[in-house]
Amino acid sequence: MHKVLQGLKPEKLWEIFDQIRQIPRSSKKEEKISQFLVEFAKKHNLEYKQDDLGNVVIKKPASKGMEKKPTVVLQAHMDMVCEKNSDKKFNFDTDPIELVRDGDWIKADGTTLGADNGIGLAAALAVVIDPGVKTGPIEVLATVDEETGLTGAFGLKEDFISGKILLNLDSEEEGEFVIGCAGGKDTNITFKAKTIDTMYDGYEIKVSGLKGGHSGMDINTGRANSIKLLAGMLFDLSKSNEFVIKEFKAGNKRNAIPREATAVIGMAKCSDEIVKILENSFEKAKQYYKNTDPDLALEITYKENVGSCLSVEDSNRILNLLVSLPHGVIAMSQAIEGLVETSTNLAIIDVRDGNVEISEMSRSSADYGIESVVNQIVANAKLANAEYSHSSEYPGWQPDPESNIVKLVAKVYEELFNKKPEIKAIHAGLETGIIGKKFEGMDMVSFGPTIQNPHSPDERVNIPSVEKFWTLLLTVLEKV
Repeated sequence: MHKVLQGLKPEKLWEIFDQIRQIPRSSKKEEKISQFLVEFAKKHNLEYKQDDLGNVVIKKPASKGMEKKPTVVLQAHMDMVCEKNSDKKFNFDTDPIELVRDGDWIKADGTTLGADNGIGLAAALAVVIDPGVKTGPIEVLATVDEETGLTGAFGLKEDFISGKILLNLDSEEEGEFVIGCAGGKDTNITFKAKTIDTMYDGYEIKVSGLKGGHSGMDINTGRANSIKLLAGMLFDLSKSNEFVIKEFKAGNKRNAIPREATAVIGMAKCSDEIVKILENSFEKAKQYYKNTDPDLALEITYKENVGSCLSVEDSNRILNLLVSLPHGVIAMSQAIEGLVETSTNLAIIDVRDGNVEISEMSRSSADYGIESVVNQIVANAKLANAEYSHSSEYPGWQPDPESNIVKLVAKVYEELFNKKPEIKAIHAGLETGIIGKKFEGMDMVSFGPTIQNPHSPDERVNIPSVEKFWTLLLTVLEKV
């Protein structure tokens, strides 16, 4: 076991997490982790199934004397968001995650950690092989591609699992139980821009140091979006100077607030005044975001002969579109105080060789909310004379505070830790919304340890909370 994990409790959970963190498992590249689960089941003489997508279910029979207990599904996803700092040399397709201990926290060295959802998956696997754990029949359901489309959950066949009680182990705050979540829909905007050959010199402009974060859980923090920030700077420049765009690139995950953005522009006459305009615009943004993003940074590099660029008309077309597209909280829930009802994340832009691709992810717990914000995005695309398409639409999970499993988990938590848990709905997508619709009559709740800053290189998991999470999980399985 990795040296920073040695001595941590529960030992079996951390031992399995150590194995998981060494396996490449970026979204849509889960072949190795899926096969690991198959080999894990074989090694421990457990029944398993693996479907064509790579989803795996591992079945553990009831412990002696607990055969009459209902089957419980322990559900986690096997993929992880792969984000790294720009100066970090790391290949998510081959390299194991490098672990660092910081007091009561485990984190990675310059990359995402994969505690989302590697800790939940490790806990489920530990349950089925730890000889000291006594339970009724268990089904460990591990799904692929939760982070970039929920395609694993969407593709589950109706006979893949049999249990009617599901514990989703993909929540990120110890002491909070999630009983509802938002649905979502992606909008992709594309067009082919006109390119022109130029003899222009120009600038590479990069903004960095943004906190970023999860596009649902962190959208209400007011953190800066690197696409909006850089587009705003260029829009300010366009008010007094004509230029053309060669490249504009930011973001690579639809469910992560983009943290860095880079653009290359060309112009007939470069000058110190151009740099000053960009710096002044940036300073205004830096002052505005001083509390949410205190480490904002700007780099402007002079470039000779930038070559082929987009036309002036299409350069302005892109800027107008980026400035107009919505980002952030759109509406708060009228039913649950403090809950974001509807939001949208301007997540990705890639402008190269005349090809323009923009992706936006919208969420809402209300059908009207998602339709409204998506219509706004589509209207902007139409005004820009761009093509658009939709993908990754998924349903929400309607909360049921009277659920038997919710009541049981809350009761057990209060008895164990002498305090009431927080029961809430969240503004993020969980596979429970899809699973609940696919498997009728499923009684569900989601909980987990404390994981901060998921989907960013600042991701970290709290060590004491993992032990509390494990204790709660085992006690619930005993009493269900």
